[in-house]
Amino acid sequence: MPRDYYEILEVPKNADAAEIKKAYRKLAVKYHPDKNPGDNTAEEKFKELGQAYEALSDPDKRAAYDRYGHSAFNGGMGGGGRGGFHDPADIFSQVFGGAFGGGFEEFFGGGGRKKSGKQRGSDLRYDLEITLEEAAKGVEKELEIERNVPCGKCNASGSKGSGGVKTCSTCGGRGVVGRQSGIFIQQTTCPECRGNGEIVSDPCGDCRGEGRVERETRIKLRIPAGVDTGVRLRSSGNGDAGVRGGEAGDLYAFIHVSDHDVFEREGHTLFCDVPLPFSTAALGGELKVPTLDGQSSIKIPTGTQGGTTFRVREKGMPSLSGGHRGDLNVTVQVEVPTKLNKAQEEKLRAFSESIGDHNSPVQHGFLEKAKRFFDL
Repeated sequence: MPRDYYEILEVPKNADAAEIKKAYRKLAVKYHPDKNPGDNTAEEKFKELGQAYEALSDPDKRAAYDRYGHSAFNGGMGGGGRGGFHDPADIFSQVFGGAFGGGFEEFFGGGGRKKSGKQRGSDLRYDLEITLEEAAKGVEKELEIERNVPCGKCNASGSKGSGGVKTCSTCGGRGVVGRQSGIFIQQTTCPECRGNGEIVSDPCGDCRGEGRVERETRIKLRIPAGVDTGVRLRSSGNGDAGVRGGEAGDLYAFIHVSDHDVFEREGHTLFCDVPLPFSTAALGGELKVPTLDGQSSIKIPTGTQGGTTFRVREKGMPSLSGGHRGDLNVTVQVEVPTKLNKAQEEKLRAFSESIGDHNSPVQHGFLEKAKRFFDL
């Protein structure tokens, strides 16, 4: 038994003409024989779609179908009989437009519109390496790049005179040419005008008709504080100039922050290791530490152990959006003297004997856990 036409087109019974046409266009392309060579199932579905669309796109046929169903087209009830349906390929061509027709080009995004010959210039990429200090404070850089700029000799027109630019006769100014393959149209860039839609009969000697020339240029770029590796900055209009006065492209600067000798960065937070004298670790005191803003001091409590981390607030990296600054985490590494004279050695041994094991909390805690290994 024939399938319901609304079901074939995947539309509700109250769908309007625009919805029916949209559904047909979508499914007809999907199941077209040229896209599914050798697929008999797809071919049958394509035929069904043609019959369903022909019936539901015609107001009189649709009214008859809604009232009598498929019987309306089997003779005697106002239909033309099943044999009266048109070839599905003809219906497809009518919906999408004929060979090189405007409707066909419009559906496939073709170049049916006439071009002005002015093409937008290409976007350019520049990889920029900056220091951590520059990333923290922001900096202005001057970039040297090779790019296309408007030709000064012809004022970016591409022509020596005022009447040398004409519409391309090969593509009619569309910038593309089409070749029909079955029902489908294959479109390619026009070889005569190279997609511009226009021909320059007396090209400028400097730019050879493009209206632009390649030059080394200097561009100033402001790098905001807080940038990190991977940030992309856009400089509008500083890419390649467009063809014959077309809009210029943009320049995209990709930031790379170089590694630092002292600091490591994770987002807005900075980290650094600072040596701590043995005496200061034992007695406590102040320790001078580096920051991106200069020297700062932190308080060291009595008995500070190596590996202890101190937070220095708001001495990290600023937020790219402003209004917030990260912290600096300073990890102290206790420095053990490597060269002692005889008097110093004797005093250190006396000191070690005087404090015993109970005044070494790290060692004491370790020994408590490791008694079974040391047979204590």
